[in-house]
Amino acid sequence: MRGLGTIVNVAAVLAGGLAGLLLKNGLKQRFQDILMKALGLSTIFLGIAGAMTGLMEISGGRLATAGTATLIASLVLGSLVGEWINIDRGLEHFGTWLRRKAKSENDAGFLEGFVNASLVICVGAMAIVGPIQDGLTGDASMLYAKSALDAVIVMIFASTCGKGALFSAIPLGILQGGVTLLAGLVAPLLGEAVIAGVSFVGAALIFCVGVNLCFGNRFKVANMLPALVVAGAIAGFMG
Repeated sequence: MRGLGTIVNVAAVLAGGLAGLLLKNGLKQRFQDILMKALGLSTIFLGIAGAMTGLMEISGGRLATAGTATLIASLVLGSLVGEWINIDRGLEHFGTWLRRKAKSENDAGFLEGFVNASLVICVGAMAIVGPIQDGLTGDASMLYAKSALDAVIVMIFASTCGKGALFSAIPLGILQGGVTLLAGLVAPLLGEAVIAGVSFVGAALIFCVGVNLCFGNRFKVANMLPALVVAGAIAGFMG
């Protein structure tokens, strides 16, 4: 059944979040802090690993740099557009509305959990390629693998930030569900070069999320999201 992969992914996020809330109730603050640092460090290295695939290539038997101009152009132009639109503020307003609806006005970690968990599980190659495969062929195997990863990630977020992490299932469902439904239309536009470009710049944004988790909110990652569109456009034009 087409779309089943996203349904399973959303269910896994909710299950992981609930498990994290159970852990949070019996977890001392120092353990919550070290878990957040560990998640942040892991996210940093995931971002580095993904970005390096676009920044390095083997040429003439030697390691050479590649994609530097694409990375810089995408991040600079995308960040300018995102700052102008102020996506970060919109996401925070949505998170505040969710917090009010969830009757969690006094939950200081709600917004942090919602925003960071949403960015980690929604930005990446698997969140794009997986739904396309599901929509075109009914093969949801990539989304099943992603579901297991997301469940663990959201469990850790929920155990440290609280119930806000569970609500990351909403943008996840909208994004992946939308891509699955539109797969037949967008697939011709998403060649290998475009997906590689989006994934490469997406990995750089994942790195920024990791830095925020470890050192506080140094980057407005939501305002940098248009960089993904710019990267895809550049890759499509050059490809």
